[in-house]
Order: sequence, then C-alpha cells, then structure tokens
Amino acid sequence: MSWTLSGQVRDSSVPGLLLRAVPGVITIISLVVAARSDDRRAPYWVALVLGAVVVVGNLSLFPLKYGEPPGVAGYGMLAFTLAGSALWYVLPSSAMLVIPFWAARAAVRYFRAKPLEWVIVGASIVGASVPLYLTTRSVPGACGAAFGVVALTLAAINRRSREQRLEDLEVSLARKQAAIEEHGRAAALAERARIARDVHDVLAHSLAGLSLSLQGARLMLVRDGASPEAIEQVTRAQGLAAEGLAEARRAVAALREDAVPDVRALADLVTAYRLESGAAADFEVDGVERELPADVLSTLYRTLQESLVNIRKHAPGAPVRVRLSYGAAVGLTVDDEQDKRPERAAPGGYGLLGMRERADLVGGSLEAGPTPTGWRVELKVPA
Repeated sequence: MSWTLSGQVRDSSVPGLLLRAVPGVITIISLVVAARSDDRRAPYWVALVLGAVVVVGNLSLFPLKYGEPPGVAGYGMLAFTLAGSALWYVLPSSAMLVIPFWAARAAVRYFRAKPLEWVIVGASIVGASVPLYLTTRSVPGACGAAFGVVALTLAAINRRSREQRLEDLEVSLARKQAAIEEHGRAAALAERARIARDVHDVLAHSLAGLSLSLQGARLMLVRDGASPEAIEQVTRAQGLAAEGLAEARRAVAALREDAVPDVRALADLVTAYRLESGAAADFEVDGVERELPADVLSTLYRTLQESLVNIRKHAPGAPVRVRLSYGAAVGLTVDDEQDKRPERAAPGGYGLLGMRERADLVGGSLEAGPTPTGWRVELKVPA
C-alpha cells in the first residue's frame, strides 16, 4: 500500500495503543473503586472474573491493523463486549457504560464488518440498553443508549468509508502521475530512436557515399598524374568525410543508447513495447536488487531490446512477460504468449547469434526456443 498522511496518523503506534488501552484502564479503575464500595449486584469475585475477561479481551485487540479483518481477535472482541456489558450491570455506578460504545465503534471502524462484527454491534446495543433499563427502569433511557450505540456505529462506518475513498484517490493520483512520467520517458526514448534512424538513413549514408566518391576521385587523380596539391586536397576532403561519418555513427549510437542502462531502462523498453503495440507487457523483478557491472547491464539491455524487436517482427501484438531475477546469477527471461507453439527460428537472421555472442563476452549463457504458448529467451549471467 502506498504512503498516505492519513495512513501514517492511523497506524501511529502511540495514539493507537493508548486508545486501545482505554477500556482496560477503565475496567481496572472500576474494580479498584468497587473494592471499597458496597454498590454491587454480585459478589466481588464475580466482578473480578468479568474484569479479567475484559482486560484479556482488550489485550487481544492490540495487534489489529487498519484494513485487515480481525480474524480470531474478533472472538476476543465479542467476549470483551459481553463481559464488559455484564460488568456494567454488576457495577452500575462505574464507568463501564463506555465498553459497549467502544466495542461497537471498534467492530466497524478499522475494517469492513462481517457477520461476527455485526454480532458484536448487536451485543453492544443490548449491552448498553438492557443494564441501563434494569438499573433505572427507564424505557426512554434504554432506547437512548441503544440509539447512541447505533449512531456511533454509523459514524464510525462513515469515517472509515471516507478515509478509504481518500486513500483510493491518493493511490489513483500516484498511479496517474507514474503513468504520465512513464509515458513521457517512453515517448522520449521513441523520439531519440526516430532521430537516430533519420541521422543513420540520411546523414550517415550520404557521408559514406561521399567518402567512397572522394576515394575514387583520389585514385583517378593519382592514375592520371595530377598535381600533388590536387591529390592532397582530395585526400584531405576524404579524411573530413570519414571523420564526419564516424561522428555521425557515434551520434546514432548515443541516441540509441540510454544514458545509464539499469533496471529502470529495462522497464522502459517494456513500456515502450506496450505503448507502441497496445499489447499487454509485464515487467517484474525477483530477488534483492544489487549493483551490477556496466557490461552485464549492457548485455541485459541489448538482449531485451533484441528480443522485443524479434517479437515485433515475428509475433506482432503478442503479450509479453519479462522477468529479471537476482540470485547466484542474474537471469533475464522474455516470454511472448502467442497462444500456440511457434516454429523454430527462421534462418537468415543474426539476432539470436548476436545475443549469444554478447552473453559469451560476459561469461553468461543464452537459451532461446519455443514454448507451448509462444517463444522464450532466457539469459543467465554470473554477477
């Protein structure tokens, strides 16, 4: 669950524990006071037994967490409610009236109520109204206590629902912001790739052709016995064209290379595939992340990049699942789900060969082949 201010306040240990300790403290104080008073409807030992049940039931509620069902602690809450209500009847002049109200609120405040919690609420209504009626013989007073428990229960449900909506809204906003950033980064990568293609297709090819032409012109001048000055000028022009071609190739490599290939760069490749193809694409990391050498990161990045290129070519629109695992070795698994077993790799391509060569350079291994539902590429690198 994501961090939220309301969640931090709610889960703060000191206020939460103090609030949950209130019924137990009230019970102990009531028993101490009752020991010096004769205003009891049962022997003192009965009050002590009921008080012990209330305190133990109160302690069972301490581990409860917001949003999680109470489980076995729910039965402790039910015993706490029944014993607290009975203790209020035994000690009519005590402050034990708060127990049914507190129990009804706690039963619905922190988690969605189930049948057991509604039983606790019902027991709280009875526990607040019946002892009051037996003490005062006042029907309006008993009804008022019952309605008070109902009103407190509804208020607790309303507050929990409002907090849940606020938390859902915060999570939704965080997801939207992450999606916007992810989309922007993927768009930037796609734009860099487009510029790299344009530079490669136009400038690099033109410079390569110019360099070849100048080389041919120099050879012709040498053959025809031209002046050394003319040959030198053509040679210099050829050198400038060659330098320009090298710079153009370096620029293309820089545009196609992410600044720091890391786990996020791998996730960006998967995101770019999802945005371009519209197909489902999942990226997951298993194990504890650790720093990897640059050559290993580059091999992981290039292997995933080539795998996604092959999927676009041979299985366009296929869902993709990518898993990066940290263990004794670092593993990268790329699965595409074609809902059928494909044929072996088509001859004439060098993609798999290039991936295996990269794996060999870092002491790793690469396996690629069909699965019952698609194609899998699996890279393992010791790191």
